[in-house]
Amino acid sequence: MIRVLLADDEALIRAGIRFVLDVADDIEIVAEADNGAGAVELARKHLVDVALLDIRMPGVDGLAAAAEIRTVAPRTSVVMLTTFGEEEYVTRALRCGAAGFLLKDTPPDDLIRAVRVAAAGEPVLSPRVTRQLIDRHVNRDVSQADEARRRVAALTDRERDVLCLLREGCSNAEIAKALLMSEGTAKSHVSRILSVLGCTNRVQAAILAHDAGVLPPSSRS
Repeated sequence: MIRVLLADDEALIRAGIRFVLDVADDIEIVAEADNGAGAVELARKHLVDVALLDIRMPGVDGLAAAAEIRTVAPRTSVVMLTTFGEEEYVTRALRCGAAGFLLKDTPPDDLIRAVRVAAAGEPVLSPRVTRQLIDRHVNRDVSQADEARRRVAALTDRERDVLCLLREGCSNAEIAKALLMSEGTAKSHVSRILSVLGCTNRVQAAILAHDAGVLPPSSRS
C-alpha cells in the first residue's frame, strides 16, 4: 500500500481528494492535517510514502513544511497542491525538495497516477513541464553556478549523461532507451547521482544540472 499524508486547511478539498484516492486499492490516506506544523508531525509519526501539501496554509505553510518533512522523513516524496496564479512559489518549492506539483482541479485518474509516480520516486511533472518550470522559474546566480559545477565535477561522464536527461525530465525508462542501457542500470545511476550531488530527489538534481549548465553529450565541445 502507498501511504499518503494529506494537508490542506480546507476541509472540503481534503474530502474531495480522499474521495478520489479511496477508489484506488493500492493507496491509503493514513493521516490528514489542516496546517503545515501538523503535517510535519504526522509525517514523522506515520512514515508516509507521499505527502500532498497545500502551498498556502495558516502558520507553517506548505513550503516550510515540505522542507522540514524532507529532513525528518527523507524517504517521503512531497507533492505540492496548488492553483493557477501561484507560480512565484515554484522556485522555493523545487529547491526545498518538492517532487512536483498538482493542480487542485487535477482529474481523478491523473491524481491517482501522480501519487503512484511520486511513491516510485519519479517527479510528478511531465518532461515538458519540468523543463518549462526550471527554465522559467529557477534563476541561476554566480555562487549557485560555481557550487553546482563543483558538485557535478564528482560525476563520471556516464553519470553526467544521465544527469542531463534528468534535467530534461526523463523517466528511468526513457534514460535507459536514450543511453542504451537497462532500466535497472539507469535506476542505479540515478541513485548514485542523487547521493553524490546531495540531492533528495530528481527535481533537485535537475535544478542543480541547470545551475551547472550541464549540456547533452551532442552539445559538448
